Amino acid sequence: MRPFDFQRADGLDHAAQLCADRDSKPIAGGTNLIDLMKLQVETPQTLVDIHRLPMGQIADTDEGGLRIGALASNTATAVHDRVRSDYPLLARAILAGASQQLRNKATTGGNLCQRTRCYYFMNIDQPCNKREPGSGCGALKGIARLHAVLGTSDQCIATYPGDMAVAMSALGAAVEIADASGKSRSVAVRDFHCLPGDTPWRDNVLEEGEIITAVILPPPVEARQLYRKVRERSSYAFAMVSVAAVVALEDGRFSRADLAFGGLAHKPWHDPRLSEVLLNKEPSAQLFDEAADVLLDSAQGYGENDFKIPLARRTLAAVLAEATGMEL
Repeated sequence: MRPFDFQRADGLDHAAQLCADRDSKPIAGGTNLIDLMKLQVETPQTLVDIHRLPMGQIADTDEGGLRIGALASNTATAVHDRVRSDYPLLARAILAGASQQLRNKATTGGNLCQRTRCYYFMNIDQPCNKREPGSGCGALKGIARLHAVLGTSDQCIATYPGDMAVAMSALGAAVEIADASGKSRSVAVRDFHCLPGDTPWRDNVLEEGEIITAVILPPPVEARQLYRKVRERSSYAFAMVSVAAVVALEDGRFSRADLAFGGLAHKPWHDPRLSEVLLNKEPSAQLFDEAADVLLDSAQGYGENDFKIPLARRTLAAVLAEATGMEL
């Protein structure tokens, strides 16, 4: 690990000012950043300690939703009474994402900002456009089992590794962001992460000096909430495919169908066309196939990860069948 300066922020404005330097990184739980620093993937000159800032509260909003502070631990969020009763999808996704020890340290903001676990990104001796722009993407013709089949580019086929953001995407949550000038803005979780395109090094929409302050969940809805994660082993592992679903039926037809997917793209994948396909129709195997056709119409495998395309189809059908009480 390379030497670095360590500064403790005494307030949000101070933290944002310190983080405005491109060679600075905020640190709270450190469950992802410290690993990357040990591997010299991340080499910040300054770490800005924000874990003592008052951003760990979980509180009701005036609109009936829930505000989860950026420094709320994953454990605190998963066991919160309102999360468990009104947003069980989020609790299940968090519990599927990491061990108890990691959940105790990991924070809401840090979880959203975690970086890919691509083999080539994590190994500084391998080519990676995300880590070193212009060096190439080793995964394109290399080890790609964990990699993306949607939203890829010739610059990068890495996946976003998290579970929490997939659930938040299906729930329609928003990220609250503040900057050094005291201004704040809100970005839908669905729009927070970036696809690689020609700038694979950019993971999300945060600008220099901006810090996540909270995630806002909308008021709960009457619907079935499910999270299914398909992984290579039953203990903690990254998703090959995951599906977060908020589904409701009225008179035997879909009245709500909000779906998000993990393990398939550089960001939690949300395709609004799926709702259009499903709404006002009766559940059936044929309808589930139609939805999968829409989801995967631009999917592209890279050899080792070709299996993800039929796996995503089957997982989507299984989740929709469970949500509607249908037997396939």
